[in-house]
Amino acid sequence: MVLLMLLMTALMVMSLPARAVEQKNGLPDFTALVKSAAPAVVNISTTREAAARSGMMGPNQQLPDIFRHFFGDQMPPGFGGMPDQRGGRTLSSLGSGFIISDDGYILTNAHVIDGADTVTVRLNDRRELTADVIGQDQKTDIALIKVDANDLPTLRMGDSDGLETGEWVAAIGSPFGFDHSVTAGIVSAINRTLPTDSYVPFIQTDVAINPGNSGGPLFNLDGEVVGINSQIFTRSGGFMGVSFAIPINVAMDIADQLKDNGRVDRGWLGVVIQPVSEDLADSFGLDRARGALIAEVAPDSPAEKSGLRSGDIILRAGDSDIDTSDALPRLIGRVSPDDSIDLHVQRDGREQTIKVTVGQWPDSDSDTGEVSRADSDSIGLAVSGLSAEQRQQLGIEAGVLVQQVAQDSPAARAGLQPGDVVVELAGQPVDSVATLRKLVGQLDDKKAVPMRINRDGATLFVPLRLSTR
Repeated sequence: MVLLMLLMTALMVMSLPARAVEQKNGLPDFTALVKSAAPAVVNISTTREAAARSGMMGPNQQLPDIFRHFFGDQMPPGFGGMPDQRGGRTLSSLGSGFIISDDGYILTNAHVIDGADTVTVRLNDRRELTADVIGQDQKTDIALIKVDANDLPTLRMGDSDGLETGEWVAAIGSPFGFDHSVTAGIVSAINRTLPTDSYVPFIQTDVAINPGNSGGPLFNLDGEVVGINSQIFTRSGGFMGVSFAIPINVAMDIADQLKDNGRVDRGWLGVVIQPVSEDLADSFGLDRARGALIAEVAPDSPAEKSGLRSGDIILRAGDSDIDTSDALPRLIGRVSPDDSIDLHVQRDGREQTIKVTVGQWPDSDSDTGEVSRADSDSIGLAVSGLSAEQRQQLGIEAGVLVQQVAQDSPAARAGLQPGDVVVELAGQPVDSVATLRKLVGQLDDKKAVPMRINRDGATLFVPLRLSTR
């Protein structure tokens, strides 16, 4: 019997998939993973045409885009300047990437290569190759580039949907330009929604990520890529234990579309949505706080054509429950334009199913898509673009509609209210959500600036100050 049990145990062990990471002193040993995966991780640098100059740059001059992504417009401590050694071409970003096919396709972050005139990839064998940008998607921060090479090492893709909170993961990248640096930690949370991203259910980890790690791979213990390192949360200008990665399932779907079409087709309803609080759930007769409440339906949108109304609460889209409102944009975004999806909604206390033919997401200059959280989070606002009909009714040329105001936020202290229309900030016209976000990013947190708003047809100014006195 003992021999039989030992034989059965041995057979079970033999049938288990081999892990790329073994245990040492009770902790994961990533040595084998790094040796296997590092050759397919690359360093990415970009150059941008600029006026020739000499010397070092000041703390607020020519700040590389990658640092802006992590630090805003302030140079982090210890980065006094970078010399311009390229005669009219300046280094504008530094990041990481990884090879997904042996003929030279590479995944990275869109913000790493955005606006670049030249993208240079440095391989593990120290070769430097110029890459072509196949396409990029700003909404998910994914870019696909390609170098002219063959027989390159590649990484294995995993299944990010199978990730669980608490499991070990590791990152390889080029923080501050230090190639093939390895850090490890655990998954802190999954399906995390960030203030500036509607379409990515981020993986939150405590893996140390710094400028230069962007675009690099996140591995599970089987040595498979489960994410692309993208962002950190910081108040100090350095890593503070919270980093975010784009799930590889999301990234590969985007990469396939970029490779096939050079663009990403994304589904669109044309609604403004808001979270359902406990009080709202009670007032609408829901058993608990769940779903996405439609606050507004855009004219001539797929939602309007299907019969969706303001006040409907979307509880389910296809086979997926909508537990929180931020899940809806991600689900609809994955539906191909012109395809139909069944939306289960509560209306007037009764549940019903409405079939919606999803539309094509408007181009990047339009802000008529689904809004589910603060697009200008640093001031505590959730805003959406105005339709042509709304602009005509209000008698204004442009502006953004305030949907929500966070408590104890700069916007709340300024007296902003849902329904206000922001038309100007610091003397600059606000013609889109993107413009407001850009202007907010340029504000001095120690100074109050005037914000002109339209409220109930009347124009007035309110003082906006990012920080308290």
